[in-house]
Amino acid sequence: MATASTTLKGAGPASGSRAFFERIRNGDEIARLITLVFAASVVLITAAVVWELWINSALPRHKFGLHFFFTETWDPITDDFGALPFIYGTLVTSAVSLFIAIPLGIGAAIFLAELAPPRVSDTLQFFIDLLAAVPSVIYGLLGIFIIVPLVRDVIYPILNRSLGFLAIFKGPSYGVGFITAGIVMAIMVIPYIISVSREVLLSVPRDQREAALALGATRWESTWKVVVPFAKTGIMGSIFLALARALGETMAVTMVIGNTPKIAASLFAPGYSIAAVIANEFTEATGDLYLQALIELGLVLFLLTFIINGLARILIIVTTQKGSGVSA
Repeated sequence: MATASTTLKGAGPASGSRAFFERIRNGDEIARLITLVFAASVVLITAAVVWELWINSALPRHKFGLHFFFTETWDPITDDFGALPFIYGTLVTSAVSLFIAIPLGIGAAIFLAELAPPRVSDTLQFFIDLLAAVPSVIYGLLGIFIIVPLVRDVIYPILNRSLGFLAIFKGPSYGVGFITAGIVMAIMVIPYIISVSREVLLSVPRDQREAALALGATRWESTWKVVVPFAKTGIMGSIFLALARALGETMAVTMVIGNTPKIAASLFAPGYSIAAVIANEFTEATGDLYLQALIELGLVLFLLTFIINGLARILIIVTTQKGSGVSA
């Protein structure tokens, strides 16, 4: 018995080594290591970006501290910099774009997935995918020649006349401003909401629809009360994908927002966004403090996107747990 026990103990490492070399010979271990390196590279690239932004924004961090996030002044002549107007402009334009894009995008996705004939749905989806591939500068030109005159001559008179008592619709309108940038961004992000939401709705099991119809529900009732709630997590994902796209948009926003570093309550007032000020002023920045202040704005945009996406992930997890009956 003692001899048998000794033999078993000695056979373990040899067997493990043979299994390891067997996996290498078969390619499994090599494939696992290579794919592990690829996966780790994503984390390493993200960490490298954060590190570069952090070390290259040391001067404004040491000089302004947290006041950089809450100061409205942006004066390169006196080396006085604050990020608040750009944070405000980024959030306002993103909010306006989502306010417009969410109902239009989800409504179009419901029609394409549930109500339209398959041939019509596939044809329209093809054109929607083409819209998603259009360069942002083209949308900027669209904004300059179509949206700016439309806002100045049509939308502003209507809203100012009927809702002028609200601060967000007061003041003069020159065509460029927060609402114009929001409309242009809404046009840009709608294809993302439609495409993702349509795929999510099509992935809902057919049994869900048939069960609702068997109970006497109409086609619309089964869609709105059964299919959409079943797919709401994926639809929320499409909305946050659109939000991430809107937060980082540069060229189109730069062309129509007005590029004025001020905080205004009116949506018709010109403003500025983080991405736009970096694109406009980075090549013209003179002095280390000015340049590093722009780099810190890039860090602010990164952190803003990271926080919003993190909150979105938490919201999706909570929604998924509620849908599956799992308590948080």
